[in-house]
Amino acid sequence: MKNFILVAGATGDLGARIIKSLIGKGAEVHALVRSGSDEKKIDKIAALGAQIIEADLTNATALTNACMGATCVVSALAGLRDVIVDTQVLLLKAAVKAGVPRFIPSDFSSDFTKLQEGENRNFDLRREFHTHLDKADIKGTSILIGAFADILSYNTPFYNLKEQSVAYWGEDPNWKVDFTTKDNAAEFTASAALDPDTPRILRIHSFSVSPVELTAFAKAFNKGEFRLKPMGSLADFAAYNKRERAAHPEGEHELYAKWQQSQYMHSMFSVQNTPLDNDRYPNITWTTATEVVSQI
Repeated sequence: MKNFILVAGATGDLGARIIKSLIGKGAEVHALVRSGSDEKKIDKIAALGAQIIEADLTNATALTNACMGATCVVSALAGLRDVIVDTQVLLLKAAVKAGVPRFIPSDFSSDFTKLQEGENRNFDLRREFHTHLDKADIKGTSILIGAFADILSYNTPFYNLKEQSVAYWGEDPNWKVDFTTKDNAAEFTASAALDPDTPRILRIHSFSVSPVELTAFAKAFNKGEFRLKPMGSLADFAAYNKRERAAHPEGEHELYAKWQQSQYMHSMFSVQNTPLDNDRYPNITWTTATEVVSQI
């Protein structure tokens, strides 16, 4: 069988973009989808040119068969422990059993390797999965992207169009936050999937932008006179997040509980993606902050 890239989480937004980019680079792609997935989403992926592999993701034999012949397994799965740990571990074991040489897990986040455990629930799940990946007889490569750039359109405290404010935590309003567009993340991931020599971690961003710069961009693009909004120390913010998590245990069953969203905001002001690997694939055109902000 001809070598191919297997993409799990193929019906998701990022997974579909990775598949599109891989096919654009001439790769053969097999899209692993859950049994009973949305037929419209499956048809859309198939129309791109991917071969659809529909399987029960709890069936070890089915996963091993899906992995046979692949040169790399890319996971774009999204979820809580049952997905990020349990399902990914099953997929990892299947890839190892099938003799796949490389595995790209569903990390796509801020550099949680630099964060303390307990500061971000979803990052802790990724950290837990890494304890399995690092012991496995396979070459793992994590791609860390900061925050997805579309968060700037969500009216979060960081960039709030309704209130015309830009909030920041810590002492420095010039702290630069890393953002990556989904298209840039997908193209870089596709390039990495086709690259047999990737290191354990790759760090990228489309752009980094500070609260001060965001207020200037907003004014330049006629969004209004935005004000800087200091929110206090990162230590106080972390303590607040812990209290909110303890007070709302129902959020443990939600992917984006309110306190989890707040934990993401904390990570944005706690770590930066350094050193950057943007130059590894020179054909990628990185989206700029002005391009994103001007279109919101």
